[in-house]
Amino acid sequence: MNASRSPLKSLDDALVALLAHAVALSHVETVSVFEADGRVLAQDITSGLQVPPNDNSSMDGYAVRCADVPQAGELLQVTQRIPAGSTGEAMTPGSAARIFTGAPIPPGADAVVMQEDCEPVGEGSVRVNTVPAVGQWIRRAGEDVMRGTVVLPKGERLTPASLGLAASVGMHQLPVAARPRVALFSTGDELVMPGTVAPQDMKPGAIYNSNRFFLRALLQRLGCEVTDLGIVPDKRDATLDALRAAAEHHDLILTSGGVSVGEEDHIKPAVEALGQLDLWQIAIKPGKPFAYGKIGAAHFMGLPGNPVSSFITFLLLVRPFLLKLQGVSRVATNSIAVPAHFTWARADKRREFLRVRRNAAGGLDLFPNQSSGVLTSAVWGDGVVDNPPGRAIAPGDVVQFIAFSELLS
Repeated sequence: MNASRSPLKSLDDALVALLAHAVALSHVETVSVFEADGRVLAQDITSGLQVPPNDNSSMDGYAVRCADVPQAGELLQVTQRIPAGSTGEAMTPGSAARIFTGAPIPPGADAVVMQEDCEPVGEGSVRVNTVPAVGQWIRRAGEDVMRGTVVLPKGERLTPASLGLAASVGMHQLPVAARPRVALFSTGDELVMPGTVAPQDMKPGAIYNSNRFFLRALLQRLGCEVTDLGIVPDKRDATLDALRAAAEHHDLILTSGGVSVGEEDHIKPAVEALGQLDLWQIAIKPGKPFAYGKIGAAHFMGLPGNPVSSFITFLLLVRPFLLKLQGVSRVATNSIAVPAHFTWARADKRREFLRVRRNAAGGLDLFPNQSSGVLTSAVWGDGVVDNPPGRAIAPGDVVQFIAFSELLS
């Protein structure tokens, strides 16, 4: 069957088929915790200690024995001072210890009274103006992490908080998946790089290559090593040469434009000549044309040329593929239910991804122009509505919202 007449593939089916090809890269690197943000753990991280290592104070104040303070106003003798990083001596009846946040609780103490509830009297006494409860303002040993527990699992994409947790159990280096090596290029004789031609000198039909910039940035955000091969002319030989060279040293070849079946679309026959290709027409809007294949050991993905189509298909298909290639255990996209504060009367046969923005009233506003060429919609919006096929939307309808912060992380 001719690819242009093939039935449209659902996004879910396309994603399942795509992820089936994404075998995690086997190479593991060891990097400093300082350099590990955004990388993917290649092994479980197990704690060799408990955090905190001992009971400690969560407040500046006084460590006391609750039995010594049966009522407010009790006067206790201050027998020791315990700053963080030091240890105290066992408490004696009728005594209090001046203690600071993070300092170990001395033996015998069973509560901390914050300094705002205490009144120093003379040089060596303190009046406790509240009745403490056993355990108050004490952080228990191991309440954060117990020795022997997995604190960060294999397949976790590391965040700044993850790095702090790793450091808290003594890690200074982490084993992470290798960065995917991605070759990126655009096709189209109409494309011009900004800086090479002034706006007023652009020839009729010429456009600046915006896709190259956001695709490269998206790849880098996902931890990829990007080789930018620029713009490849709309010529079969040039396309073959670019693909052949890219396949030698990369895990993925990503192209933008030229994945349709027109006479000037050379990607399809070039990939088929060098390897194998599945050219899918996906039932989404924007972003219908999408290609997946292989050239040797390298994966190939071809995105549509319209900028919003390229942007959306990258987020929905390329992003989860690259995450799985790095061994990420959770690649599904999360959506939340939010009320629409707009009308969308023209329901489409395809699943639509409408660019929207959350408003102060807790609902969603719609960008007025949903064309696949209007990149301003992706800048103005802070996410998309995942709208099922054939569904019109009226104000107040609850829709599924996917935040760009979710898709760009």
